[in-house]
Amino acid sequence: MATVTGFEGLRHPRRSDLRQFSELFEPLFSASSDEARRQAAAALSQCPHVPQSVALVIGMAPLPTAAIFLTRSTAITDATLLQIIRSQGPGHATAIARRDNLSVTVVDALVERRQTAAPAKATALPQQTRREETPSPESNAAKLQREEKLRSDIKTLARAGTPAAPAVGIGPVEPLHEALLVRFARSGEANLFAAGLSATLSCSLALAERILLDISGQHLATALTALSMQSDDMLFILNRLYPDLAERFGGSTRGEILLASTNLQDSRNRVLSWLRAETEDRTDAGHHPYLGPDRMADPRQSPIREDKHRRSDTAAQQPVFARRR
Repeated sequence: MATVTGFEGLRHPRRSDLRQFSELFEPLFSASSDEARRQAAAALSQCPHVPQSVALVIGMAPLPTAAIFLTRSTAITDATLLQIIRSQGPGHATAIARRDNLSVTVVDALVERRQTAAPAKATALPQQTRREETPSPESNAAKLQREEKLRSDIKTLARAGTPAAPAVGIGPVEPLHEALLVRFARSGEANLFAAGLSATLSCSLALAERILLDISGQHLATALTALSMQSDDMLFILNRLYPDLAERFGGSTRGEILLASTNLQDSRNRVLSWLRAETEDRTDAGHHPYLGPDRMADPRQSPIREDKHRRSDTAAQQPVFARRR
């Protein structure tokens, strides 16, 4: 801590100072206690001129030590953040996602990290389950019975001729998605927030935009409650996207009253109904713009029919001009 305090006192450190601090910091950091490491990381998170080698050492530390530095430090560069995202676990990525200012490169790396982590987690199996075991006669009989039942179910579906509708569901929001939604709400990037909400709900971008277009905030509060998001993050998002919800009404704000009126089970049922309705609409005919070249006839307008009697009466009333002799 004496080394860190002395380095913090340098307002404009020279290259030799930075190099000397980098050489001293790593062995001292590795030999210190966990509490001393956390204090050093918290102190350096407010220092604007931390060497990148030192930032990498702190960022690679366990999450209880590195979280505050990854979240608050302004001296860490995008290259160092990318290296930490690609080499550390989801906890470090979540801490980085909570930073105030994230470049497009870092956001893309966070999204890529999330997309690649899900398939790897699904396909990873314990070593002991990969060992092949000699099947017993009872297991063979059970396996044949399951296969026969599966064949029967497939034949039943084939005779029905109607494919089963895809199941829709909703679960608790993942920490990385929650951090990205908070970050986009803080920066006021409505388009990126809609894209993040679409990815979190596994729905189309159009549905996410319709949720945001409800200026009362009721639809977004329902969606966030259905995702089991933390109450503080929900209130922060609602106040950022709908500033009128931050107005105080009695002893609380309008946003707090709105969240208090939402229920987890009712919100999930309502969001599931939105997802099911969207799944059914995908099977309907595509959208035809009214002014498009291949637009269809508007069913709300009656067809234009020519009135022959009216046309003949109009022709009879027209004057006939003849040459005078």
